[in-house]
Amino acid sequence: MRIRSVLTALALTGAALAAAPAAGAASPSVSAPVSAVTDVTPSATKITHAQATSMFQAVGITWSSSGGCSNRNVSTCTSFDQLNLESAQGAQTLKRASGCALNITGGTETGHASGTYSHWNGYKLDYGLNTCINNYITGSFTFIGNRADGAAQYRSGSGNIYAREGNHWDVTYYNCGGC
Repeated sequence: MRIRSVLTALALTGAALAAAPAAGAASPSVSAPVSAVTDVTPSATKITHAQATSMFQAVGITWSSSGGCSNRNVSTCTSFDQLNLESAQGAQTLKRASGCALNITGGTETGHASGTYSHWNGYKLDYGLNTCINNYITGSFTFIGNRADGAAQYRSGSGNIYAREGNHWDVTYYNCGGC
């Protein structure tokens, strides 16, 4: 069990309780965070494409699309609609920590593999390769073996997984990477 996950859950629970209405008042729908102990996927905060691009621009992250578009339903686009807030924050953390140029080549658009922790569900971003980021990931994170498809995998200290897939890094963000 990671201490940061537990502390985050406690902080969010405290914030939800502080924001709870007085007795007898109409109660808004508040989803409490899932405890890190239960090993259940918590509900993530989703952001829009515009919110994500603003966050990326703020730290100098670029993005590109083979189709020159951002439509989530077109596989040649690069979209950030429905990206998890923690995934966007994780990209910012990677940029700040590495000091490397980051170019996002894949977001939440259709055409990626399915699954709970998928691009479509907002947990993954793809980054173009460059010497700086390649050296940062392989030198700073722990090699944990190859995936079934042969992609070399590295785990950051916060638990996010970086997989080298041919011409890009496929990153699964379980959290913001220490933001």
